[in-house]
Amino acid sequence: MEKTLFQKIADGEIPATIVYSDDRCVCFRDIQPQAPSHLLLVPRKPIPRIEKAEEEDAGLLGHLMLCVGRIARQEGLDEEGFRVVMNNGPAAGEAVPHLHIHILGGRSLQWPPG
Repeated sequence: MEKTLFQKIADGEIPATIVYSDDRCVCFRDIQPQAPSHLLLVPRKPIPRIEKAEEEDAGLLGHLMLCVGRIARQEGLDEEGFRVVMNNGPAAGEAVPHLHIHILGGRSLQWPPG
């Protein structure tokens, strides 16, 4: 199976502005930001999308959620608030078939989205 763009970034094969990295995930700035702060958090394990995650991925998914909070604090987004988004499938706006979490902040985000 061919590596996704996000796998290549996580493996250091494609440059990105990394803001957080550990042995299970990497977070970098989106190159087409939709807010002043738009980060993408991806697991190093290639899971195509959330619906494809399996029971064995529960620990990794929990780790990702804890990292969201850590990264938001690190980026100063926790004071005013931020949005956490996962797109699942092309109709939801998924552009890369590798589970990823958008962390958006730095401006007022309206509801409903889209």
